[in-house]
Amino acid sequence: MPPLWCGHPDYDTARDFQGYGETGLNPKWPNDAKIAVSFVINYEEGGERSVMNGDGMAEQNLRENPGGPPRINERNLNVESEYEYGSRAGFWRLFRMFNEHGMKFTLYAVAQAVEQNPSVVKRCVEEGHDVASHAYRWVEYHDFPIEKEKEYIRKAIASLKSLSGYAPKGWYYGRNSPHSRTLVPQVYEEMGEELVWASDTYADDVPYWVDLPLERDSPNPKGLLMVPYSYDCNDFKFHVVGSGFADPHGFYEHIKNAFDVLYEEGEKGMPKMMTIGLHCRIIGRPGRFGALKKFVEYIAQKEGVWVATRTEIAEAFRKAYPYKKGKLAEARDAGKTVNGI
Repeated sequence: MPPLWCGHPDYDTARDFQGYGETGLNPKWPNDAKIAVSFVINYEEGGERSVMNGDGMAEQNLRENPGGPPRINERNLNVESEYEYGSRAGFWRLFRMFNEHGMKFTLYAVAQAVEQNPSVVKRCVEEGHDVASHAYRWVEYHDFPIEKEKEYIRKAIASLKSLSGYAPKGWYYGRNSPHSRTLVPQVYEEMGEELVWASDTYADDVPYWVDLPLERDSPNPKGLLMVPYSYDCNDFKFHVVGSGFADPHGFYEHIKNAFDVLYEEGEKGMPKMMTIGLHCRIIGRPGRFGALKKFVEYIAQKEGVWVATRTEIAEAFRKAYPYKKGKLAEARDAGKTVNGI
């Protein structure tokens, strides 16, 4: 019986269940850091679904009050204002705190969102934070035709470059399509820009390389460095009914526990990275913000903690472990196939 999923050989990537195995991998962080901590601020406000953007309804995801059926072709001012809180107040509360502690974060910037508030990108660049792409709009891409998705990728790169002065070095969709992992580096290549890392993965505690199908016959493949993101250490779980964080204390305890485990592994000679995913309209609310501030103050007292942008983490890893010909090329050379490729 044929498989239900029949992917395109140019866009289907192999799975890897083995990773770094029992012994793991020492990523060799700068200054022998025990842990690399990556704070990520998802900036989506203004790029979400909206009747005013021609989507036919207001955004249904990551809202304080998700009740009621979607209003078709009708503005939902409550939802709109909730998102506006993130851009008007929540972001700046986070921005000020990280600057006060001298900690750099990565901005997952939805291009259409920051177009509405360009001072966000301007100030991030001035303070040395990392502006990465969170796609052109914060919508579902799973059913986008390939050419349409490529068009949106190009728009995101061009928009963020015009606002920040550089093409984003990293990319995270969150609502990606099965083709996205290959399409993003392909468009970067076509535009003559450099993609240093991508983060649509949750598969490890350190970065890892993947092979790109379109490079299977290339004499000089570049691969794609995956810098894993996190759903569990993420404030979006405040809005997950039944399995999320019931209160700020639960959020603090969870991310502190995660940090403590990874920090201990680093003390034993196996450093890891930790990602904390944040949203301006969620953790930026005063009732939750204190939990994040408490965590920031906690790790600031620890020795050997490297708070870094995702680009800094990726560049350090690439220096220690440059890309080498991987599984797709080996399978091709052996006359075998991987996942039908």
